[in-house]
Order: sequence, then structure tokens, then C-alpha cells
Amino acid sequence: MPVEQRPQDNSNGSLPYLFAPADDVSKPAPLVLFLHGARDRGNDLNILLKWGLPRFVDSASALPYFFAAPQLPEGQTWVDREADVIALLDHLIASQAIDPSRIILSGFSLGTAGAWHIAASHPGRFAGLVAVSGRAPKTLEANQLAALKEIPIQIFQGGKDEKLAVEDTQQIVDTLRASGATVDFTVLPDGDHFIADEVYGNSQLQQWLVSQQRRASVAV
Repeated sequence: MPVEQRPQDNSNGSLPYLFAPADDVSKPAPLVLFLHGARDRGNDLNILLKWGLPRFVDSASALPYFFAAPQLPEGQTWVDREADVIALLDHLIASQAIDPSRIILSGFSLGTAGAWHIAASHPGRFAGLVAVSGRAPKTLEANQLAALKEIPIQIFQGGKDEKLAVEDTQQIVDTLRASGATVDFTVLPDGDHFIADEVYGNSQLQQWLVSQQRRASVAV
């Protein structure tokens, strides 16, 4: 399903994004919100389409979820644009047939750091978190990590990732599980840092994306 390229202007500047509708817009469907990595920053949305989840969506014949992927300008991080990401989320929910209880936030590398931060700051907004090739920011406090215990989490990492030690990720996994969080940690033994194509193309993950629903105990 070819994605659309859309502008989004905010007080902090432009945050253009890729967008694709669910195959059946007659009823509310989930939304997968994707945050890209550092090397895909810039002012050309076509860069995002070269690999990972955006390419998967662009080449799919139909999808059971809405998809959106904003693009950061050079030199910025997702933490810098947290408010604008939430504003985009609100805009999409208001303008599309999106089920607000079925929002999945996913990130790759730099985008994973942003996804951890945004999910921890707004835990009531998300039904699931998918973290690929990235670490949880050390700036997150214990109470913020604890806020993630109601959000099912999928973590993926390459066993040969030179940018991130498996042991460091395991430590975060152990901390989250100790707080009561539901965390699945998958290591691709032969994978390096750039495992996004393999991760997002996996049929089990694609099914997981549409099977999550925000727990009723979590306040928005």
C-alpha cells in the first residue's frame, strides 16, 4: 500500500510524516506510530522508505492498521520533539478512524530512545511498545520505567550489534520485569545493528501489532 507524504507544521517547526490508511476504514483500526533512527533525519521523506517498517508498509498490498512515521530535521532528537509527536498522534486520532485504545509506538535506534521516553511520559496513550536496536535512555527515572508496566513491550536486538551490548538491554528487561511489566526480548544471533527489515517483516510481530489493546486500568 503506497504511503502518502504529508506536511505537519508545529510551533517548533515542521514535522512531515508518512501516512498509510488501514485497508478497512469503515471501522476503527489500530495505529502504528514509527520513530526512525539517526541516519534517516533530514528533509526528504523518501529516505524513510528505503528500509524497515516504512518500506514494509509501502510494499504491502493491504494492512489491518493505520501507519504514520514523522521525520526529524538534522540534529534533533525525538525527546526534543515529544510534544509534536503527541500533537501528531492527537491529529491522526481526530481525523482518522483510529481506535485510540490500540496505539502501538515503535522505534529504531535513536527512535527507540524516543519511543521509551514518550511511552514512559504518556503511558496511558499506548497499547504496546516495540523497541528495535536501541537502549532505554539513562535519563528515565525508576518511576517512569515503572509506568511502563501496563504496556506490553517487544524488544529486538542483533547479537552482533556493535552499538549496543546485549547485556545492557537485558538489564533493562530485568528491571522492567521486576516492576511487573510484560516484556518479550528477542535476540537475532547473527544480526547487527540494522535488523529492521527482518524484525518488521516478521509475520508474528505483524500479528502482535494488531492484537494489543490498552489495559482498562491505564488512565489516558
